[in-house]
Amino acid sequence: MRRFAEKRYDWAEFRTTEFADMDPENTIVILPTAAIEQHGPHLPVGVDQYINEGMLTHLRATCPEDINILILPVQAVGKSNEHIHAKGTLTYTAKTALDAWTEIGLSVARAGLKKMVIVNSHGGNLDLISILGRELRVQAGMMVVKCQWGNFGKPEGLYSAQESTYGIHGGDLETSLMLHFKPHLVDMSKAEDFRSTAETAPISPIGPVNLAWVSKDLNPKGTVGEAHLATAEKGIATCAHQVAGFIKMLKEFRELSSEGYARTIPD
Repeated sequence: MRRFAEKRYDWAEFRTTEFADMDPENTIVILPTAAIEQHGPHLPVGVDQYINEGMLTHLRATCPEDINILILPVQAVGKSNEHIHAKGTLTYTAKTALDAWTEIGLSVARAGLKKMVIVNSHGGNLDLISILGRELRVQAGMMVVKCQWGNFGKPEGLYSAQESTYGIHGGDLETSLMLHFKPHLVDMSKAEDFRSTAETAPISPIGPVNLAWVSKDLNPKGTVGEAHLATAEKGIATCAHQVAGFIKMLKEFRELSSEGYARTIPD
């Protein structure tokens, strides 16, 4: 079997005849989901796309040779109707996005590959990718892991408690990542401490019990978090930390059978 050590990590780089030689137990397909939407006055609308692409670039550079990954094209447009009040936002309906991503997953299954990781960089897609993973399990018997880059944490002490709790859109963390990945697109002269109404709301828009929201409900400028504190150094450290956590998950997923985990009931 042709090894992936030739540094071809992207699905699009392979010839149709090569897919038959891929080992479904040791090949993990990655579906990146993102968004094109407003991120306040200091960041471009492509933040979620650029963050996912930047993380994947670091993954290609650091992924161990013995982990075979196939990265699908980044799904740049997602479900972003919570931001449609702002010009520049692109969005699918939830149904359109789910239908399209399901078709991609089923195409992967037809190629004979059954292990997929959906890695997301836009919170508005989270409900969809939960449904997507289940649908691919039901319709194609695939083993699917869903995650967000932020699920892999951040270096201890790098961001404030305020940012970690409320900075969910365009704050210190995302701005720092953009200063690392695309610094020429960041206008730090317009970065502020964008406070969130979630701090005082009787029913919070964030948390396990939450109020449905659109971005201008949180802050009239459409973004929240301590963007004024962002640095490229924070972005570099955050990228390395989250990609390392992602690789750890890939190692664990590789050991899981494409038929599923051992279905044993604890005593």
